[in-house]
Amino acid sequence: MERIVGKTRVCGVSIDSETRCAHYDTARDVIAIRAACCDGYFPCHACHDAIADHAWRVLPRDAFDEPAVLCGACGATLTVDEYADCDDTCPSCGHAFNPGCKRHWGRYFAER
Repeated sequence: MERIVGKTRVCGVSIDSETRCAHYDTARDVIAIRAACCDGYFPCHACHDAIADHAWRVLPRDAFDEPAVLCGACGATLTVDEYADCDDTCPSCGHAFNPGCKRHWGRYFAER
């Protein structure tokens, strides 16, 4: 399944209009992350694994200043550094992000 959020195509399993998916669907689960392996945006690694024909690769440190995190509430894109420093709130629209996502940092991004 795919959905356009803002101007960004997001792929995954049962994605709603704010990028919640079959795996993560609380009110705060409104981000999608760009995978380094294919430059596609996915709500989570499990969505990528369900539809891609290759393994997920984390974004390397040298890509942290490029757009990599999409706010599903407003469609704004953040760099990894902006996401890391946003206090779990979209700097564009103020929507709260799930603070638990950062516990999985190493699954999505290289260490800072």
